[in-house]
Amino acid sequence: MSIKSVLREELDNSLRMQERYEQELSKLPKGSLVKRRIKGHDYYYLVYREDGKVRSIYQGKPDAEEIARSRAAQNQRAKYRKLLSKVKRQVRFLRGILRGKEPI
Repeated sequence: MSIKSVLREELDNSLRMQERYEQELSKLPKGSLVKRRIKGHDYYYLVYREDGKVRSIYQGKPDAEEIARSRAAQNQRAKYRKLLSKVKRQVRFLRGILRGKEPI
């Protein structure tokens, strides 16, 4: 077994992981729940990006459970984005190595 075949196998595995992370990210709800204090009162908004612009939608007064779910989703999204970034760097690195002319 040559090193090149091991690298190809690792590239295939990395591409599968990248696809899985993107699927998991797409399952999570978009945006973050943000609390704004206006004239001494708390207002909650769902903030997300759409077409390069930041959008805010008033959410009313959510209960503690909804706030916790929003924070958990936000943490999961951050985790998957970090993993996706790492695996994309790895894919770029492996493709660069496999593109080389000399036999490995």
